[in-house]
Amino acid sequence: MKKLLSTIGILATTFATSSFASSTAEEWQKIEQQADGQTVYFHAWGGSQEINRYIQWAGKELKSRYNVTLNHVKVTDISETTTRLIAEKAAGKNSGGSVDMVWINGENFKSMKDNQLLFGPFVEGLPSWQYVDKTLPVDVDFSEPTDGLEAPWGVGQLVFIYDEETLHNPPSSYAEMLSYAKAFPNRLTYPRPPEFHGTSFIKSLLIELSNNDPALQKPVTDESFKTITQPLWAYLDEFHKVAWRGGKQFPGGTAETVQLLDDGQIDLAVTFNPNAVYSAQSSGNLADSTKAYAMDAGALSNIHFLAIPWNANASAGAQVAINFLLSPEAQSRKGDINIWGDPSVLSSQYLTGTAKNTQQFKSIAEPHPSWQAALEKEWLKRYGN
Repeated sequence: MKKLLSTIGILATTFATSSFASSTAEEWQKIEQQADGQTVYFHAWGGSQEINRYIQWAGKELKSRYNVTLNHVKVTDISETTTRLIAEKAAGKNSGGSVDMVWINGENFKSMKDNQLLFGPFVEGLPSWQYVDKTLPVDVDFSEPTDGLEAPWGVGQLVFIYDEETLHNPPSSYAEMLSYAKAFPNRLTYPRPPEFHGTSFIKSLLIELSNNDPALQKPVTDESFKTITQPLWAYLDEFHKVAWRGGKQFPGGTAETVQLLDDGQIDLAVTFNPNAVYSAQSSGNLADSTKAYAMDAGALSNIHFLAIPWNANASAGAQVAINFLLSPEAQSRKGDINIWGDPSVLSSQYLTGTAKNTQQFKSIAEPHPSWQAALEKEWLKRYGN
């Protein structure tokens, strides 16, 4: 009798599992049918030729396979898109929105989540979700639970690029960076906040100067901000005096720092992709003697995500696009060091080529999202003019 009950239990479980899988497959088929003919307006940072070319490739594949048109709306800062969505929400535009898909993380995700601007949860319904490496922090974004409202797309780490032929021993800490800047004036700089890489630079600097104060993982307060950031502003006051252009002018982003490095104007470029050096070399934007490295303490690290606004005009098309971008084929191409080189969020067993063994450095966690806006506001107040 026990054996019979056990057998019945196993059969019931198997039937339930297969029924669930069948139901999920049917639901996904309906989504693909709804997506047929849709145009997806994808708001994403447009400051990298390599990334833009990759998105163009993805667009061609989506068109030929699913008849989905991917329109890359290039933005300088995704906060522009957040502002647009907040305005649409305030105007009561709950359908037919102008944005179908966004590339986000951190502060912008929290802002969109808090303002109920996101579609979903949808992530675990994607067929490609099965390939994602669940040992990565794919369910939190700068300490904020994602709740299935955004799908992981890639891994970012703040690193520096230098030319081994002209700089044999790059600074291994921010303390050494200041010493180097004083010894060799006008040779170092960083992108102007609130540009993402510039803000990441000052966050990483603050983490070192504060010995990664535990308060950085909590919502910022006036008191904690004033106390913890004092060494940061003192450092930047000194650094700017000897920085490129005397700290009166800053690059617009990572691409400009790479160009300045290639032109021989500065000694360190900054990027959030450890493999960006290879794709830049492949496209002739950097010499073969350039190399990426992280500070000895590690690299500021996070996951970047794809999300769908609550009022998207093409939510089905966006889901199909995100599912494709999470596929082993698309992730392997994205991780190819000669194409984009963005570290994948998939388990390595599903990857091919150079994406299978991309370089990653010791990880340093991002501060709580609230620190970002506070840091940017104070930086602009002190140095924005």
